[in-house]
Amino acid sequence: MTTVDQESVRSACRDALGLLKDREAVAERLLRVSAKHSFDPDTELDWDAPFEEGKWFWPPELVSLYDTPLWRRMPEEQRRDLARHEAASLASLGIWFEVILMQLLVRHIYDRPLTGAHVRYALTEIADECRHSKMFARMIEKGGAPAYPVTRFQHNIARVLKTCSTTPGSFAATLLGEEILDWMQRLTFPDERIQPLVRGVTRIHVVEEARHVRYAREELRRQMATCPRWERGLTRLSAGEAARVFSVAFVSPQVYPNVGLDRHEALAQAKSSPHRREVMQTGAKRLTDFLDEVGLMRGVGRRLWQSSGLLA
Repeated sequence: MTTVDQESVRSACRDALGLLKDREAVAERLLRVSAKHSFDPDTELDWDAPFEEGKWFWPPELVSLYDTPLWRRMPEEQRRDLARHEAASLASLGIWFEVILMQLLVRHIYDRPLTGAHVRYALTEIADECRHSKMFARMIEKGGAPAYPVTRFQHNIARVLKTCSTTPGSFAATLLGEEILDWMQRLTFPDERIQPLVRGVTRIHVVEEARHVRYAREELRRQMATCPRWERGLTRLSAGEAARVFSVAFVSPQVYPNVGLDRHEALAQAKSSPHRREVMQTGAKRLTDFLDEVGLMRGVGRRLWQSSGLLA
């Protein structure tokens, strides 16, 4: 069977969501969208404008301590300061994750036809992620809060996960890192309570990440429909463990002492907060529903997702 015939057979595969779309056709469409809707944050955003007095750096409802007893005792200024530090923590997490994603994308295209649209779009996405990482770094610096790197353990466990990741596991991890933050940012950029610079950063990220999510979803569907059984099983485990690492790393515990709060008390209240649990599960729901439909939420993998707090 020729390579063309093999691709035709793979393109005719179906999964729980129906007939899989042609890989090259999806990439060609995403390339056209990228040509029309890509941004240069260095020129698109006004980095020299001063911050506006009394505005937030992150919606208060998305701050980890929102509606806890500790939150209710905090003065408004301290609440806004915590939101500023949590925005810096999320941006730091975003940079870390996007560096991982770029490595996974390069590895994915290494054995594929390098002039095809699928590879050209992957290279386009890598360029997008480079700009996003620089944009997040610049936002952290402008906001005045420190960068918040993940712990040494999280850094090294991610090194293991990305090294051992299957191809479908790489795309599942991509969606994990993109879709929850995307849900939060869709609430942020239209919110007039938020600093204009932060709204601009989240708007750019939402627009460009929409096509990244489409690319990853279509490829994950294809991989799960065509990969061997052992690879599907390993992917369920690696994706579940990635969810556990990601959920813990979402907000650095160091943000709390940096705004004058007791670290242990704040961590305990954030962990036990029904509101925070609802926020995280709501932010993950579109993703977990999709992963369930493509066969990733089964057995031990599903239990790992539940222990992460992202799945009820």
